Amino acid sequence: MSALAAEAGPDHGNGWGDLVRRWESMDWPEGCKVEIIEGIITVAPSPTTRHNVTASRVHRSLYAVIPDDWEVLQNQSIAFRSRSSMFIPDVLVIPEEVSGPGTYIPAELALMVVEVTSPSNANHDRITKAAVYAQAGVPLYLLIDAFAPGGPTVTLYGEPKGDVYRVLSAVKFGEKIHLPAPFDLTLDTAKFPLD
Repeated sequence: MSALAAEAGPDHGNGWGDLVRRWESMDWPEGCKVEIIEGIITVAPSPTTRHNVTASRVHRSLYAVIPDDWEVLQNQSIAFRSRSSMFIPDVLVIPEEVSGPGTYIPAELALMVVEVTSPSNANHDRITKAAVYAQAGVPLYLLIDAFAPGGPTVTLYGEPKGDVYRVLSAVKFGEKIHLPAPFDLTLDTAKFPLD
């Protein structure tokens, strides 16, 4: 992953608006995932097929249980202005009325986010993004971490307070994990491919 540092603040011409304009207008490499992580524009390579298949399986499972007035999206940017961050979660659940014109939506409107780690972004997904999602009040954060130090793990976070989540459940790949209401969905992680 490479990064373009941008010091936020009015003296540098790199406030939130400037940072977003730069993120929107730059000619980024085709297929790369470009996010703003606490004021730094990061460019990560395209996800692997395993990564995309995992996100797709979660996406498909969620559509079976969500209300008709919700959406499940992939590659939708969400903004955390107070943390100078713009993330592109692998899967995002939002109320339908949120979907509209523009390139990003406020993170506070997310009902659940799902991140699937890659070797280049695993620490951001485990630490930075978890803190930012919690601070935004995103009710549920599902982290699918094939690169966890103790072996591939799926962790469901909830009950955000400040920038901290409580671990609601954690399982090893191959086991089942239950998402609480309003989803009431059990995901079989044995269906997630391993490299």
